[in-house]
Amino acid sequence: MSIKQPDTTRDKVLEAAFCEIHRSGFQAASIANILASTGLTKGALYHHFPTKQALGLAVVDEVIRQRLETRYYLPLHQSDKPLDTLLGFLESMPERADELVTLGCPLNNLMQEMSPVDAEFRSRLCGVMNAWRDAMEAALRKAQAQGELRADVDCGETALFIFSAWEGCIGTAKSLQSPEALQVCSRQLQAYIRSLRNS
Repeated sequence: MSIKQPDTTRDKVLEAAFCEIHRSGFQAASIANILASTGLTKGALYHHFPTKQALGLAVVDEVIRQRLETRYYLPLHQSDKPLDTLLGFLESMPERADELVTLGCPLNNLMQEMSPVDAEFRSRLCGVMNAWRDAMEAALRKAQAQGELRADVDCGETALFIFSAWEGCIGTAKSLQSPEALQVCSRQLQAYIRSLRNS
């Protein structure tokens, strides 16, 4: 029985497309730049992704979602102290200032650009956003069950607020091109989360 080998060509295209979309946005992303960075032909690209939209949606589903799962969802799910884990994410945010201030969050960038103009993009992006929010809500519920989070906290509403504030921190820092703004917003969001703890 043969083991299916990973499709390295497809993975290479997805990684190059992610980088191009993160730099330029989806609508301005250049297929020529993606091909130049991979050394592939148009035929090889269109064999895997028949349209630019199909390529963009695959980037959402297979690159952005998977990176968020690895970086955030799984650590939150596996954590014995989810509030500390959540705070740790925010504490380390300024360490990524070069990327976040210059280019912003790839999920938020695409949500702002594509959700108003493409229903399929909006659906896929909302799926990723909801998975991120659900991971935070589950972490808050776990902290509440452990007695670490106040019993009066609505975990669903709070998860949505934290997600929105988190993306707002990055979007503001990108707009201002300011690492200092990223630090300030991150610090204030941490203070809000700490205020939810049982005294």
